[in-house]
Amino acid sequence: MQTTFPRLLLNHAAQRPLEPAMREKEYGIWQALSWADLATLVEQLACGLHLAGLRRGEHMIVVGANRPRLYATMLAVQSLGAVPIPLYQDASAQECVFPINDAEVRFAFAEDQEQVDKLLEIRDKCPQLTHLYFDNPRGLRAYSESGLVSVDDLVEAGQAFSSKNSKFFTVEVSKVKPDDVGAMFFTSGTTGNPKGVVHTHNSLLNRAKAGADFDKLTSREEVLAYLPPAWIGQNIFSYSQWLACGYVVNCPESAATVTIDLKEIGPTYYFAPPRVFEGLLTNVMIRMEDAGALKRRMFHYFMDVAKRVGPIKMQGKSVSLTQEYLYALGNVLVYGPLRNILGMSRVRVAYTAGEAIGPDLFTFYRSIGINLKQLYGSTETAVFVCLQPDHEARADTVGVPCAGVEIKLADNGEIMVKSPGLLKEYFKNPAATAEVLTADGWYHTSDAGFLDAHGHLKIIDRVKDVGRIKGGANDGAMFAPKYVENKLKFFPYIKEVVAFGDGREKVCVMINIDFDAVGNWAERRNLSYAGYSDLAQKPEVYQLIKECIEKVNADLSVDTLLAGSQVSRFLVLHKELDADDGELTRTNKVRRGFIADKYQVLVTGLYEGLTSQFIETQVKFEDGRTGSVSATLKLDDAKTLVPVKAAA
Repeated sequence: MQTTFPRLLLNHAAQRPLEPAMREKEYGIWQALSWADLATLVEQLACGLHLAGLRRGEHMIVVGANRPRLYATMLAVQSLGAVPIPLYQDASAQECVFPINDAEVRFAFAEDQEQVDKLLEIRDKCPQLTHLYFDNPRGLRAYSESGLVSVDDLVEAGQAFSSKNSKFFTVEVSKVKPDDVGAMFFTSGTTGNPKGVVHTHNSLLNRAKAGADFDKLTSREEVLAYLPPAWIGQNIFSYSQWLACGYVVNCPESAATVTIDLKEIGPTYYFAPPRVFEGLLTNVMIRMEDAGALKRRMFHYFMDVAKRVGPIKMQGKSVSLTQEYLYALGNVLVYGPLRNILGMSRVRVAYTAGEAIGPDLFTFYRSIGINLKQLYGSTETAVFVCLQPDHEARADTVGVPCAGVEIKLADNGEIMVKSPGLLKEYFKNPAATAEVLTADGWYHTSDAGFLDAHGHLKIIDRVKDVGRIKGGANDGAMFAPKYVENKLKFFPYIKEVVAFGDGREKVCVMINIDFDAVGNWAERRNLSYAGYSDLAQKPEVYQLIKECIEKVNADLSVDTLLAGSQVSRFLVLHKELDADDGELTRTNKVRRGFIADKYQVLVTGLYEGLTSQFIETQVKFEDGRTGSVSATLKLDDAKTLVPVKAAA
């Protein structure tokens, strides 16, 4: 049955008014907000925004971390038939200008002083932005800018209006139709201005329901909302599915407390991009390196058992009595405590998406009893296209098409999707809309892949990124940069990778080390360093990274399709790739073309066989200032292997 976000809110409030809808951690204490209280708050906000002049079809931006009042504001906006646009809270002020002007935004919700300052900074470029509402008043007492109002005052005004117009809110909610625009998300594009992806209430809720039905989600789930609300992945899991299922969404106190909050809440339904799972595993491995010899031996012994037995058990298959006993013992001594440390003791379903996860990383989590699965989707498809059924989760696929989805392959191998969750359009961009949506309703994903014999979808890479090696011993071999990058990123010492090779005779990579993991490794070897740049260029670190690369090359050498993608040369960058410097998108995807241009001198050095290269790079600091860092980088070779098939 088709419905809208505000109607779902009112249904939950009527059916179970006293049950918690959200929890927020403040000053170390979890505070619950019931469905009835949330509905009252949304009504007051909607009435206040109506009084201020927000009208049907208008846009309002919300920028901040996951907070009950941010979610309530989105619901209030939707209740009036207007459209919320969540923006990334870590985006620079300049990055906010295009979405605000493109959508002709007059109203904004800003969580705190940081976000208010950002919006005030660009007000001269966005003169139509006249109404700014802040939630956290800390640091804002002395501000006197026109149109700057606290959410408390907005609620108070709305409460007064509602008491005199008791039917206004429900009448407004009844006017909102399932096919009305429900939200807009600006993609963090790797080139050019971002595009506004327009979704209806129905497209978002249809996919939320499909995902919920697939994994049998209920109102009893607990979810931790800690990723940016502007990312559609977080938005679907903690907003669309939250209202579709009626489970509890928990908002951590801050980014610094997420790990602690994860343990305290013990979510049953968990979602994170691969980088989060990588970070959690890196912390575990660092702690194990610092443990005593006996604990380390026990950990590694039972992890070997887990790798052999765990995946078989997760597939629902039986194992021998000996294996069952050893795994049960490992569960008591290692896996159970490890799941507890990770905050995943109660996880029933865990998903990862956003980009491919390394197969070894994927296997690690499943081997210790965490039901980690992959899904496939995008902003334009309202996330849910393919999901992995329980007992059928594999590292090399992203699952089967979920309810309502059709998939076909274009002649060039591009995946085409038809689904009730497709975007309505790109806002004010009919040309871009026509490029991705065919007249008969098929969406161009820009991903290359195929359906295997079991009906599971396999993703190779972006269509535009899949290339060919040109010249040399591997002339004509396929090159899939993301595949190579993800294999390298499994190692805890490697945080980010940028691979080059299309149209060239060999593959070269730039590496970002994980400062915490490599720093810990260096300290245990009494290797002193003065910071990231110094540590990154240590000969010992280069040897460590070379060993990781050569292990990946050994794996690639037995891959018939990608044996030619082995890494021949590499360097370790002197700085971490950063979204503020334009090198990553706001969802932490590598902007490979931008990096190739910015670091052209390094790319040239790698391919010309240089052993060192000086580089000076402009960087942006957190306070908005710019500066530069410079270093002479070492460029090194890695051993490649003859493909197994060729050697046979």
